[in-house]
Amino acid sequence: MTDRVAVVGAGQTRFGALPHSPVALLREALREAFASVDRGLDPAQVDEGYLASLGFGGWQIGNPAALLAESLPHPGMPVVHLENACASGGSALRTAYQVLRGGSADLVVVAGLEKMTDNPPLRRRYWLGVSGETEFERLSGLTFAGVYALMAERYLRERSLGPEVLGAVAVKNHENGCLNPKAHFQKRITREDHARAPRVAEPLGLFDCCPVSDGGAAVLLARGSLARQLTDTPVWVEGFGGASDTLALARRESLTSLAATRAAARDAFDGASFGPREVQLAEVHDCFTIAELLALEDLGLVPPGEAPAWTLEGRTGRSGELPVNVSGGLKAKGHPLGATGVGQFVELFHQLRGEAGGRQVTTAERALAHNVGGSGATCTVALLAR
Repeated sequence: MTDRVAVVGAGQTRFGALPHSPVALLREALREAFASVDRGLDPAQVDEGYLASLGFGGWQIGNPAALLAESLPHPGMPVVHLENACASGGSALRTAYQVLRGGSADLVVVAGLEKMTDNPPLRRRYWLGVSGETEFERLSGLTFAGVYALMAERYLRERSLGPEVLGAVAVKNHENGCLNPKAHFQKRITREDHARAPRVAEPLGLFDCCPVSDGGAAVLLARGSLARQLTDTPVWVEGFGGASDTLALARRESLTSLAATRAAARDAFDGASFGPREVQLAEVHDCFTIAELLALEDLGLVPPGEAPAWTLEGRTGRSGELPVNVSGGLKAKGHPLGATGVGQFVELFHQLRGEAGGRQVTTAERALAHNVGGSGATCTVALLAR
């Protein structure tokens, strides 16, 4: 017999270039998550935990999951380290969701953690690059930005578009980041700033690329009966999908659509109480500006081919028809790899409970979180509702 699953607590550190150690970041995120549970929660009540990360940039690769039980503190709690590239957070949350639905646990904690900025630039590029195909793409010199630049070039060419549509994504997400005290970048940019920015990999410039960030995030998930004991305002997980695709772009049918996103979305919406066009708020994986445009269409949030128009017309803005990345997204909120997907849940938890402050979307009752690994080889899609 399956049971409903709800988010009952969520918290995160600020994302950015931070002086704190990975353990300090993890403990801060956990403290905030437990403090957000309306009726309080003893860590000893948690049945098991999942820690999502790529290895804190090399800090603690061997057995990082043990830090989760230690940091609660809940010694003896079963813990698992889950690594699935940049989709590690979403994948850990999906695993916890399945465990709770299956009835083998009543309360699970999922944390995401990464410490990247104290690495030298070459190692940072390596850490990101190995999330893609290494046998040919990386060894031939193709960077992570270069992979998405290939997608962007084809997308713009097929639709006879200029880079201004990429600029519209960047400007919007930086604007949203200014309202998020936890965001890495809290600075507005203009379309002119975007156009004049140094080139990274044509047609992508500096403001088309998310930063490498430090940060931690934590979410508490509970089965339905327990969730109602802990809070009067649970955020229900209405569906959770996952899928994968080939690592190499050369083996894919299309450069302008991610098959893993499409399949994960179908999986999530199968049996859900609402469809893609009924989503009112979305956090999508915009590691590069082109990725947000791809996601809008692959997820079915906008009609095929209409993501550029929706973006340029402001319909994906904070006060638009479909607010997208009101947290600032990866582009401005930041991208601490393993913490990113968990951080999306933190944002939607507070949005759906009316706790998001100056960036609050007052009308949202149904939301979506979209977390991608590498250049699209892995993906999770979650549906949340209040």
